[in-house]
Amino acid sequence: MASPLTFAVPKGRILDEALPLMARAGVVPEAGFHDKANRALSFACEGTDMRLIRVRAFDVATFVAHGAAQLGIVGSDVVEEFAYPDLYAPVDLAIGHCRLSVAEPAGQSANPARVSHLRVASKYPSLTRRHFERLGIQAEVVKLNGAMELAPGLGLASRIVDLVSTGQTLKDNGLVESSRILDVSARLIVNRAALKTDPRVAALVEAFRALVAERQAA
Repeated sequence: MASPLTFAVPKGRILDEALPLMARAGVVPEAGFHDKANRALSFACEGTDMRLIRVRAFDVATFVAHGAAQLGIVGSDVVEEFAYPDLYAPVDLAIGHCRLSVAEPAGQSANPARVSHLRVASKYPSLTRRHFERLGIQAEVVKLNGAMELAPGLGLASRIVDLVSTGQTLKDNGLVESSRILDVSARLIVNRAALKTDPRVAALVEAFRALVAERQAA
């Protein structure tokens, strides 16, 4: 008997948008999943032996890449940051749209084309370094997991790299978006080995792909 599939999903905004699509693909979490007071991290799925785990977005990629989960949903920012060789992102779900951008204090005079070194606060060290390397700049990345917008005002970094949706949070903290690194959307991700060896994984990939195509054609 085949072992249950594990499907990893991120906490937060992407999950809210993904749940209706997941339901149409047959991934329907048990009622306890929707209980805000429920601290459980693993949930059964209705009508199947699949289980759903709810973890931090960065951890979704790690669980899937290492085979602890066979599938998951996560932003393309996470996929690009880790670039795990065992991770495959076959379907752009066309939800969770935002962008990964560089931001700096409004009116900041330093021209990045004229500097060779910058200190940048971000939870995306790899993407940040690669972006500035392309500009011929060495980026010293200060790793933060939140409250990035505070870093420039407190002298921790001259710039930040973070996800931007409306830009209002940047504005509220005296920052402006100075360049865009990556357009982001949510992706269905799978473990490469699981995709090759478990037909259930391939079937779910095709189900999600068909649903996205159907929605885009409507």
